[in-house]
Amino acid sequence: MPSILRNILACLAGIIIGSMVNGAVITAGASIVPPPAGVNVNDADSIAANIHLYEPQHFAPPFLAHALGTLVGAVVAVALSAQRRMTPAIVVGSVFLIFGIAMCFMIPAPGWFIALDLAVAYIPMAWLGGTLARGRATTQPPH
Repeated sequence: MPSILRNILACLAGIIIGSMVNGAVITAGASIVPPPAGVNVNDADSIAANIHLYEPQHFAPPFLAHALGTLVGAVVAVALSAQRRMTPAIVVGSVFLIFGIAMCFMIPAPGWFIALDLAVAYIPMAWLGGTLARGRATTQPPH
């Protein structure tokens, strides 16, 4: 398989698996830190209408979902890529960052959360995931 095709498929796999992790953490997070009464965490309109009821602890699950989804997606992308370079991780992180920016317009979260989320959960987590995947690749014995 040509390297470019393998790298594109690796990025797509990272985005898909990272999105699955994101969704799973959001779902699990709602049972660990229950949302305010009457809020459906799977409905952006419900969250937006009730954001004034949210306290700081309610923002932990979404932050962890964004950070872990990006981290896992970056690890997958680099692990499956042809050369195990950082580029697939940064592609995954950039895609998730674009989604994160879009969410800022859909759900009016507090400024501190938006700043933390955009500054920490995407590109830094993608870099960390890429670094972890690349380090794993160099410590494995040759086939």
